[in-house]
Amino acid sequence: MNWAAISFDWNQVRAFMATAEEGSLSAAARVLGQTQPTLGRQVSSLENTLGITLFERVGRGLVLTPAGRNLLEHVRKMADAAVQISLVADAQTQTIDGTVRITASDIFAAHLLPPVLQHLREVAPKLNVEVVAANDIRDIQRREADIAIRHVRPEQPELYARLVQDADAHLYAAKSYIERRGRPTSKADLSHHEFVSFGDADEMIGYLAPLGIEITADNIPIGSNSGVVAWEYVQHGLGISFMSEEVGDATPGVERLLPDMDPIVFPVWLITHRDLHTSPRIRLAFDTLADYLSRPRRK
Repeated sequence: MNWAAISFDWNQVRAFMATAEEGSLSAAARVLGQTQPTLGRQVSSLENTLGITLFERVGRGLVLTPAGRNLLEHVRKMADAAVQISLVADAQTQTIDGTVRITASDIFAAHLLPPVLQHLREVAPKLNVEVVAANDIRDIQRREADIAIRHVRPEQPELYARLVQDADAHLYAAKSYIERRGRPTSKADLSHHEFVSFGDADEMIGYLAPLGIEITADNIPIGSNSGVVAWEYVQHGLGISFMSEEVGDATPGVERLLPDMDPIVFPVWLITHRDLHTSPRIRLAFDTLADYLSRPRRK
């Protein structure tokens, strides 16, 4: 590490980032709880230390210079790291322990949640986590879970929700199915194939129709209200179905169909009760999960 190359003050960097995000020194001073002259001196000191101009004044506001825009990209990475340091410190200094109940769909809980839980364990080693694999948002309202991971934003005013990612889904089939029934080459071909439904078959038919995939109940000979079970049926060659890209691409023996077809984009929401969000234990778990799930997924 070249320590001599690190010559700036984190408080100055924070002042710069707040000013860039808020658009003015006065607004940045308010969010940081400082006076405007103090904040202005911190930004000026950073400019002098780095030898570059970060802002240009336009009217009553400030606009980033090209050098400032370039620096902001790196500063945001520093801020992300600082958030992680704060989360770890919170977990240690507050000795946060107890149980947090997290609910997610059974597919998400089984295939996507394990690395998230490992990360949470590293941040808060004294926290116990119980996972409720379910698809009903009411579990939060009934306080059966503290945090929910869902694909639909709740409408209930007592629930707090944060969009953490937009995920892609594609059509998949097992190699054994393709060998038995052939590989579809167009949406029209799909009307001659068999599907596995995740839940109600009529809902699946209605969902696929606007996508240009015309099927009937005859195309869906088997299904399950359990996502894990339905995905097992797909792996055993019983039919075609949609699956998230992260799960589908990582499943051995399963192939993505119609690669030129646009993916289905579905949101991933992190949800908790507004009252619980003020609990240090729930807040730590919620913010840690939000940070992890918001990271770009590796392709």
